[in-house]
Formats: sequence, structure tokens, C-alpha cells
Amino acid sequence: MENKEYQERMAAEREKIDRIDAQLLPLFVERMGCSERVARIKRQAGAPVLNAQREREILERVSREAGAYGGSAAALYQSIMAISRARQHQMLDQDVPLREWERTAKRQLPMPVGRVVCQGVRGSYSHIAARRLLGKEDVAFVPEFQEVFQEVDQGALGVVPVENSAAGSVAAVYDLILRYRFFIVGAVDVGVEHCLAAAEGVGTITRVLSHPQALAQCSDYISAHHMEAEAFSNTAAAAAFIARERPAGTAAICSQEAAQRYGLCVLREGVQNVKNNTTRFVAVSKEPVLPAEANKISLCFSLPHTTGSLYNVLQRFAVEGLNLTKIESRPIPGKRFEYDFYLDFTGNIHNPGTLDLICALHGELPRFSFLGNYNEQ
Repeated sequence: MENKEYQERMAAEREKIDRIDAQLLPLFVERMGCSERVARIKRQAGAPVLNAQREREILERVSREAGAYGGSAAALYQSIMAISRARQHQMLDQDVPLREWERTAKRQLPMPVGRVVCQGVRGSYSHIAARRLLGKEDVAFVPEFQEVFQEVDQGALGVVPVENSAAGSVAAVYDLILRYRFFIVGAVDVGVEHCLAAAEGVGTITRVLSHPQALAQCSDYISAHHMEAEAFSNTAAAAAFIARERPAGTAAICSQEAAQRYGLCVLREGVQNVKNNTTRFVAVSKEPVLPAEANKISLCFSLPHTTGSLYNVLQRFAVEGLNLTKIESRPIPGKRFEYDFYLDFTGNIHNPGTLDLICALHGELPRFSFLGNYNEQ
């Protein structure tokens, strides 16, 4: 095809598209006006925004009538209905708890902070994170992650790891976040450089102890040196155990700070698989703190068992121009193949559009919880 013919034919089709779009836009605006009038009627009747049965009937009809374009037509109408619901929520959701929190929650943590609790012992990466995040050297330690959340329930601040750049999510912590539904009030990324450390005179190293995440992060070194890996509760706790018990042929994988704190000899530095290894830690509180300049929001929810339900939720973030940075699914205890979703995205709840979106999701999604708006260092 000659370029001139191509340009002429394309111009003709684009003219038709422009003419169709000129008809579609006023119809869209008219439809949104209808949605606003529906919202007023629902307010008077005390009816909910979401009418799942009617939406299902509409999607079935347009899929059927669009023929070969049925799936595409359904996706288009799902987007239109989501936009309509968002506008209705904006008009109706004036008294949900989220709006009250946005108005009244503290804008910063009180300084100095009160009791801070971490899992492990002094010298752990959690201890390093607590110092950086909260400026707190005097930290209480407990053996298990669940005990951290129990302490938070009594008014403490908890600092826990949630994911590592090499080994992935800390599943046990996400399970606890979804179980307790406390608020995340801060996050910090801590560079992780593991070393191999042992007590003096314990002989050739054939066994290493550390937290399962640390063992996974150092699997190449462990395998290359034919060592037996044994899980321990915490990297620094493993160092403390080896310093105390001095087991023959056994070393810890831990931070250099932990090795120095417990008097171990550093046998090898930088034994992790990935040199730029980072772990993300969060501070957890029973009460929300919503800084004016907060840049990260966390939510959790489950989904109705309908086709495209996750896509429809994620699409609404795209419509608002919000960037998703994390999505994690975890099984709901006692449910058969049902899941809670944990979601992080960049945003600020004090932005009206973002607040409207979160309130709309609160009204529509099962098991929805707002988990915080905070700064990530």
C-alpha cells in the first residue's frame, strides 16, 4: 500500500472514530448525571451503593448483545459502573470511620516514643530498624512475632520485617497483620549484609544457624561450602546462642553488629546471595497516625467470587493515577480456598480523591481494613 493511500484511508476511519466519540462523551456525562440522581434516591431510602445483582444482569446483557465483542463490552461496562459507584460513594459516604480518622488522627508519633517491641534479641536487624525508624535504642525483645502483636495490643509499638528483596515476603508477619488489623505507622528499608560468625576455636564449620529468611538469602554460600543449614528464631539470637554454647563446627549467619555484640569471630563477610540485599521493616500501632506528608498506604480485603473482581479493584487505582507497589494474598483461616489480599500503593489519604476511593472500597469489599498511611524511609 502506498503511503498516500494509507494516510487517506486512516484519516477516513479516524474521522468516523472522532464522530462516534463525540456522541459517546455526552452520553457518558448524561449517565453520570443519572448516577448522581440515583445516589440521592439511595440516600433517602438508606440503600447501599453497590447493587451486585443489577450489575451482574447488565454485564450478562451487554456480553450477550455485543456478540464477538462480548468480553470487551463487559470490561467497558465494568469500568463505567465502577466510576459511577465511586461518584455515588463520594456523595453518600460522609460518616464512615475512615473520614473521621482522616480528620482526627494524630499527624505524627509522639516523641520520644513509648515502649517498642521487636522479635529476637539485641543486635538483630529488627533492632537496627527500630533505631532508624523510631530513634529508640531501649527496645524490648520477645521470642516470636505473635508476641510482638500481643504487646502492640497492650499499647506498645512493634517493629517487624515484612519482606526481603531477595527472599520475598515474611509470610508469618503478613498473616499476623491480617489477623490483628493494626495500623502501620512507619516503614524503613534496612540494608542487609550477612556474615558468617563463630566462637573461637570451634573447628571447621559444617553447620550454620540463622533465621529461615537469612538462610534463604545465603543459600549459595551454604551450598557451595556443603554446610548443614538449621533454622533459628532470629539472626542475632543464633549469634547469642553460639557465643553462649560454643557448639563445635557451628557458625551463625548474622549481622556484623550481632557478631561484635556477642564476641564472635567474623569468618566471612558478605555471604548473602545478592549484594544489594534489603529488608523492609514496618512499625505497627494499635492507633492510627496519619502524617500530612505520608507517601504509602496499606489496605487489606477479600474479594467476591466473581469473574474479574481483582482486576476491577486494581483498575480503580489506575483510574486515580495511584501506583501499586505490593500485593500479597494469604489464606483466610478456616475458609476453603478463600484469600485476603494485602495491598500497598503510593498515596496520601488527605488527598480527597484517594480518600474517596478508599471509602468506596470500604463500602464494597468484604473484610476490608485500612491499615495505615505512613512514610517509608
